[in-house]
Amino acid sequence: MINYTTVKAVIFDLDGVLVDTAIYHFQAWSRLAAQLGYSFSLDDNEQLKGVSRIESLELILKWAGLEKSEQEKAQLLQQKNQWYLELIEQLSPAQLLPGSLALLQRLREKDILIALGSASKNALSILQKTEIVGYFDALIDGNAVQASKPDPEVFLKGSEALTIQPRYCLVLEDAQAGIDAAKAAQMRVIGVGKPENLTGADALVEDLSELVDRF
Repeated sequence: MINYTTVKAVIFDLDGVLVDTAIYHFQAWSRLAAQLGYSFSLDDNEQLKGVSRIESLELILKWAGLEKSEQEKAQLLQQKNQWYLELIEQLSPAQLLPGSLALLQRLREKDILIALGSASKNALSILQKTEIVGYFDALIDGNAVQASKPDPEVFLKGSEALTIQPRYCLVLEDAQAGIDAAKAAQMRVIGVGKPENLTGADALVEDLSELVDRF
């Protein structure tokens, strides 16, 4: 049970919580996997949620039974990101998920601090294209951390940047790795999405519109 009156900061994951960019990651990884001779599935993509770019590539290479040099991996990652960036050029506020803007506005009204805690290295560009970057008091993304979820580093850095103790932070996550990271950071966490894909959260919602009236 979450006591929302004690929440002083909310830390948002990005992909699948605020904005639906998962399809663009899927398309880019699918294209890369096909180039490697591997058929990349939606179930495979589910396992990459909340996982860093390099670890995602390592998983795909493992599934495909391939080994690559560090130089080859760097080239593959560059190619995947180039395709992804081309796909997200079409992003606009229309791609915000239900309740995203309304919840950000409500948190602002209540003077609750807002941070981003995402593995994405393109987070700033996505927030700018969807016109919500101005709501954030801190941005902790894949460029700011060494360890990826389920390591709690990204959320602990968010807490530190906001100068709010972890126990007063609430994390919103759509990935199991993110939920595990939030719990490791000693934070409360709400899973956003289908219950069968998320375990261990303090609460579950289908989308952010369910949370607006709780603050």
